[in-house]
Amino acid sequence: MQFGVVLPHNEIGTDPGALKAYVQGAEALGARQLLIYDHVLGADPARPGGWRGVYDKDVAFHEPLTTLAFIAALTQTMELVTTILILPQRQTVLVAKQAAEVAILSNNRLRLGVGTGWNKIEYEALNEDFASRGARQSEQIEVMRALWSQDVVDFHGKYHRIDQAGLNPRPSQPVPLWFGGSAPALVRRCARLGDGWIPLMGPSAAAAEIIGELQRQRAELGKNWADFSILAQAQYAGGTPERWRGHAGKWQALGATHMAIATHNAGVTDVDGHLARTEAYFKAVQDV
Repeated sequence: MQFGVVLPHNEIGTDPGALKAYVQGAEALGARQLLIYDHVLGADPARPGGWRGVYDKDVAFHEPLTTLAFIAALTQTMELVTTILILPQRQTVLVAKQAAEVAILSNNRLRLGVGTGWNKIEYEALNEDFASRGARQSEQIEVMRALWSQDVVDFHGKYHRIDQAGLNPRPSQPVPLWFGGSAPALVRRCARLGDGWIPLMGPSAAAAEIIGELQRQRAELGKNWADFSILAQAQYAGGTPERWRGHAGKWQALGATHMAIATHNAGVTDVDGHLARTEAYFKAVQDV
């Protein structure tokens, strides 16, 4: 199992020097992946009707693809993972263009984790339909893969139309697409279209059931399981070396191929503090 880090999005700040120190420090510690979360807008809790959610306007998120383009120039080996990019609230062709550029500039280190999201406020502000997001995501994957692999694309779908046009430049290798989520429809899309799964849960019976279902569906479709990735996450907050080892071991037993440590929300710290937490976690799980 490969170990990586989650960008401490709300604590890393906006100093480019601090971001550089963090990502280069994480890579020097042996991080194999860097994960970045995604939200475009945060709601104001004082808005009419109020707001209750896992984040609001005061929680910072760096935009994934532009930030990863910056990080690509600062690193050499870490895979760059969107965890997860809320794909249906974005224009498909533009995402394909941006992702292609990050893949090119990073020497094919981009792993595009995608999801459908839950925040209607973002969809409304971005002028995209919330109700059709799952169906559109399936077609978005088809469109992006066609644009990444074909010189000229002629695509007439339910939600997209491309008349004899193409991206230039294109990545020299396919961009892996990993799906985040656990709804049955998402699991079906992941089995059919995905290169990996990003569970948003712990190493539970529910996770084991989803992995079994992914294996079954991919076997029915004639797709190779050996090439399929499972990227889980661990929290530094509230953990101990023993708990981290046990957690990683449970995920490994379920078939996880990647694990990333999230060091934010564990108390006030700076870049050195986040790297120290990362180092402590890596030492704890080095024999897993």
